[in-house]
Amino acid sequence: MVSLLLLVACSALRAADRVKDLQDHFDKETHASGKIKALEKLGEAQFDAASKAGQQDDFLSVGLTMEKYRDNAMTAFELLRKQEPDADHHPNGYRQLELQVRRGIREVEETMLTVPDVVRPPLRIVRQDLIDLDDTLIRELFPRRTPEPKKVPPVPESKP
Repeated sequence: MVSLLLLVACSALRAADRVKDLQDHFDKETHASGKIKALEKLGEAQFDAASKAGQQDDFLSVGLTMEKYRDNAMTAFELLRKQEPDADHHPNGYRQLELQVRRGIREVEETMLTVPDVVRPPLRIVRQDLIDLDDTLIRELFPRRTPEPKKVPPVPESKP
């Protein structure tokens, strides 16, 4: 029993070290395509770490990890938009990032199914932020086919 607990603790420490190393690499990357490639590995490590934290009932770490993934995806998008503003002529980075963000949305949704109710509100915010980012990436990739969403005015209530 003790050896099993020790093994779990060691694997958690290795996963945390891997996430830290990948996060450092992501933070140092200055080119958008490199940052997006680094995000792919980092995201996978973050999702694994969040899953392991959830298995240990460390839901604070789960939420923080998902928030960090969202922040990293937004950072990559901002750099991509700055370095390659025309997605129509340079779509590769936008496509790669959109696929990763879509995976992030799925991971957050799956995580929301397993965490207690008190942990879900921050994850809902992360999920919505990722959905908004995904919608923006789709509009960047297909500007002629995806108009801006129209805001529908509320229907006035009729009084009896």
